[in-house]
Amino acid sequence: MPARPRDSAATRAALLAAARELFASVGYDGTTVRAIAERAGVNQALLFRHFGSKDGLFTEAVTGQALEVLHDGPATDLVPRTVRAIMTGDDVQSPLFLSALRSAGNSDAAQTVREELRAAFGGALAELAEGEDRADAELRAELTLAWLLGIALLRTVLRTEAVVAADPEAVVAHVTAAVDTLLGTETH
Repeated sequence: MPARPRDSAATRAALLAAARELFASVGYDGTTVRAIAERAGVNQALLFRHFGSKDGLFTEAVTGQALEVLHDGPATDLVPRTVRAIMTGDDVQSPLFLSALRSAGNSDAAQTVREELRAAFGGALAELAEGEDRADAELRAELTLAWLLGIALLRTVLRTEAVVAADPEAVVAHVTAAVDTLLGTETH
């Protein structure tokens, strides 16, 4: 059998996809380097070559997915775009924030990811908030982020019937209307 052609980009993508699935389903501590490599169909050494460590892979896998959502359109569409990402993920493509939620309290890498995402999303949401009081804008942004994380938790971990069965666009409409009120602006 001929050797498989080397494709660095495909290997990297396979490792990221495998890591996202495993981190979302069992968290940081429950995910091993061996399991990631096996799921990606590659040797463990390639994980270290591409990401340096499990922490490096975790950071890139989780922040990369979230930051894609953050930067994938105008700031005014951030809330509906984020809610859609939370509501439409499945077992293959983990819903936004799930890996960070499942890894809460575990590892320095998870703490770094949580801080980076909080700063990125919190900052973007605070910029949307109307008013001159920066501390109040940051508070309203953090409250919005807490709600988004709560929705992700209800949908993917607690799997509440109402949220799991909900039409994603209905959730987008409800959340967007409430966030518009909280931030004092239109976010759609």
